[in-house]
Amino acid sequence: MDDMLKDFVVEAMDLAVNVEEHLLALERDPNNKETLNAVFRSFHTIKGGAGFMGLPALVAACHLTENLFDALRTGAAPVTPIAIEAALQASGFVADQLTDLSNGARPDQLASMPDSLERILVNAIEGKGDAPAKVAAPAPAPVAAAPAVASPAAAPAAAVSTSAPGADGLDWEAMYVSVIPPGTYTPAEKPAAAAPVAAAEHAAAPAPAAHAPAAAKPAADAGADRREEKVQEFRAASAPAKEDSIRVDAVKLDALLEVAGESVQAANQAAVLLERLLQFKFEGPAATLMATLTETLERASRYSAELQRATLATRMQPVGRLFQKFPRLVRELAKDLGKDVELTIEGAETEVDRVVVDSLYDPLVHMLRNALDHGVESPEDRLAAGKPSKAFISLKAWQEANSVMIVLQDDGKGMDPHALRRKAVQKGLISESGAPTDEEAYQLVFLPGFSTKEVASSVSGRGVGMDVVKTAVEKNRGAIHIDSSLGHGTKFAIRLPIELSIVPTMLVSTSGAALALPMAVVQRVVELPDNFMNVGGAPVLKDQGRPLPVRSLASALGYEACSEKVGIVVAAPQPYILAVEAVDGTADLVIKPMTAISVDGITGTARSAEGELVLVVGLSFLMDGCRGTLKVAA
Repeated sequence: MDDMLKDFVVEAMDLAVNVEEHLLALERDPNNKETLNAVFRSFHTIKGGAGFMGLPALVAACHLTENLFDALRTGAAPVTPIAIEAALQASGFVADQLTDLSNGARPDQLASMPDSLERILVNAIEGKGDAPAKVAAPAPAPVAAAPAVASPAAAPAAAVSTSAPGADGLDWEAMYVSVIPPGTYTPAEKPAAAAPVAAAEHAAAPAPAAHAPAAAKPAADAGADRREEKVQEFRAASAPAKEDSIRVDAVKLDALLEVAGESVQAANQAAVLLERLLQFKFEGPAATLMATLTETLERASRYSAELQRATLATRMQPVGRLFQKFPRLVRELAKDLGKDVELTIEGAETEVDRVVVDSLYDPLVHMLRNALDHGVESPEDRLAAGKPSKAFISLKAWQEANSVMIVLQDDGKGMDPHALRRKAVQKGLISESGAPTDEEAYQLVFLPGFSTKEVASSVSGRGVGMDVVKTAVEKNRGAIHIDSSLGHGTKFAIRLPIELSIVPTMLVSTSGAALALPMAVVQRVVELPDNFMNVGGAPVLKDQGRPLPVRSLASALGYEACSEKVGIVVAAPQPYILAVEAVDGTADLVIKPMTAISVDGITGTARSAEGELVLVVGLSFLMDGCRGTLKVAA
């Protein structure tokens, strides 16, 4: 794919995603003129670029959809469910064509526009379908039936063509309209010519006499309309717009972040060496040189930290880029399942590392599909349970300390922990005594092969979805927690580090090993006594009036026993105290993932300021109470 076509595909795919979001908003608020205009502009822009790139099927689909939205925004056609459905189908066709191009297909290999898509678009333009046309609208004009009709840009062109040239012989109004975005300028009304021509072009409800001026000069107007359309298409496709951003290859950003992280690490090591060097006595010129060296290293350290922060900022993206794909998915799937579901989204502006945004799409799709199939009841069942027939699913994101929280919650039937245990035992995934608490029972849904459905459907039931969710979250050094109330709904809470490569940590040591704990789960440090209370055979310590279990980090990781005198209160779903030998401070570490080997509880490695190798304890491991993932029963 050449660079120009590649740029067009990237820009057009962004527009196509925004179109779907606008269409679903329009379904809720059909009279929103701003949304109608936004969809019209998006299809017009894609059509212009597609024409410039020689993509006839895209041009045809966008042209008809553009005509539809011109009719909708002028009132010539009503905003009906069939109009929204037609536009969604057109948007899907556009997305398919762009995806094929992105995957390497040549323009001449693309499919042509389906006849069914053309029919539904024409019906929507003519006001046919499941809602009657407005009383004021006459029989539809044949503007949408022919494939070579003029674009909606023709309306302003027709109006402008009636304006008189200025004293210098130039039609300044026409030239102004040709270089501004469509729909942003309304020419001043002309007493006899402009209004009737525009009205006839849009098939509105004009007075009978209004047809005469329109018919008086068809050839001249058609030529002007066609010229204006070509000017608008070329401008949309090729005119360089002023941009505040540029596209940079992600590989280059990753390399820049790697260099920035190493520079910070080098600056920290230099600071440690300098501190040790200053323990010696320097006199005369040597003392002056040491003072200058100290100042220079401080400046270098400050600039390397700024470089690191600026580089990280280039990788941050709003989760809205991910969330905006889901309303269409929920709408289509709810329709297939015969359920009435509304998805609400909050916190779309929350920023997170681009790697997280890219890798969370599939997990969130699995979670939404399960919520729709398993969690949300049918309208009849909801009414029988005393609930509204419409179900609600919410998707929220927000920043919390050094983490981002993503919560998916439904108001469905909830999960029964007893039923989950029975099903897991029946499938041989756990023993009879496995998953004793409700929290552990909820975690059973993440086991490979686990499903509560007896018969697999096209949506779920094969037990290959939720384990993908947990794996993807843990791969990004995150943790997932489930909270459910039988009859009231289920909540999935995902906690992820905002930045994947550089993580604020607490440095600890135990059994001779240097370890780092993510600060996202550290509440405070407490001193441990020589003797503990025992509850059920397990050590317990009171912290701020509440008894918390004490767990040994050395024991959890399989290290040799040692004298652990320091406790770290961990902010997990079930809080506990983590016992370590010593706390050595805090540091922002550049984390390198472990790829060659897999160690339970360890998610990566880093270098301390002294250059010592540090093992990073996984966030998910800590959130699960320093217990490994549930194992399949032997």
